[in-house]
Amino acid sequence: MLPTPTTRRALSRELLDVLIRAGLVAVLAVFCFRVFVPFLNLMVWALILAITLYPLQVRLRRPLAGKDGLIATLIILVAFAVILVPTYLLGVAVGNSIERAMAVFRSGSFQIPPPAESVATWPIIGQRLFDFWTQASTDLTGLAQKFAPQLKEAGLVLLGTVTGLGAGLLVFFLALVVAGILMAYGEKGYHSAIQIASRISGPENGPQIADLCTSTIRAVAQGVVGIAFIQMLLIGIAFIVMGIPGAGLLALAVLLIGIMQLPATLITVPVIIFVIVTEGANMATIIFSIYVFVAGLADNVLKPLLLGRGVAVPMPVVLIGALGGMVTGGVIGLFIGPVMLAVGYKLFWRWVNDQPQPEQYLKQNQP
Repeated sequence: MLPTPTTRRALSRELLDVLIRAGLVAVLAVFCFRVFVPFLNLMVWALILAITLYPLQVRLRRPLAGKDGLIATLIILVAFAVILVPTYLLGVAVGNSIERAMAVFRSGSFQIPPPAESVATWPIIGQRLFDFWTQASTDLTGLAQKFAPQLKEAGLVLLGTVTGLGAGLLVFFLALVVAGILMAYGEKGYHSAIQIASRISGPENGPQIADLCTSTIRAVAQGVVGIAFIQMLLIGIAFIVMGIPGAGLLALAVLLIGIMQLPATLITVPVIIFVIVTEGANMATIIFSIYVFVAGLADNVLKPLLLGRGVAVPMPVVLIGALGGMVTGGVIGLFIGPVMLAVGYKLFWRWVNDQPQPEQYLKQNQP
């Protein structure tokens, strides 16, 4: 039976009402996002920090009589102290390294030793490397002028990186303050997260998804960013005590490659070789070499303890998250990227596995 003209007009009005409401909701959502997007990195940082530090607040509730505001304030103050001291030392070391390098170049005393004749016999790149090395050892100024555009571009990239680190550090400290506020209302925040997840995926899946996101954030934040920061402290202090040139920059490199899931031995082994060649094999250099080498391998012990607590995230996911986050969000994205991509990875595979398994097909087609 065909609908009457009155019914068709009513359906048209209902459809028009739905489209208008959907359009208004879309406009409101876009407007809210544009207003909120300047604070997006800050709030993501704060949420990650709050989720990571909240178990410490739960442990301190009994000794401090459940005063959540006081507990959160104490945790944030301690975190400020723990981070500010090594950050200040790292900044001083980086400044001294840059100042020392500039003084050496200005004095003209910097010289590159000539290459050995055997370098020219190396396959493929031997002759080119020998010629380049020879020119660097005899006419470094002319070589610098030849590559002036590339050096200028590299300097701008380095300056941008340092500026990004400063901005990221400022955002991090602001995020710590916001994280303290979130931790003070942690129970309400957890219930709100469950309500949101339940509204999206249903009441039977909401608590599981909220717990999965929480455990993934804690595991990756502790097992990736936390371990990289610990290694930077262990190795950077040794570099500063030993008086390694560019100790601050090298410590910063340890932090960055640690987040990108590359081994710290890429930095520590060349430094150990440099120290032994320049200082000789004595008690101080031997102790330094053993300590730095062991500190560079500390992630192999810490990762199973921190990253493997109930959540298994493949290292390629963390690496892609770090590199992609750095490309899209700069230095801040380098820290946030692995955490957010790991959460997305776990949620994706939970969605994939949340279906009836074709057991008979899997048994018949096992490799």
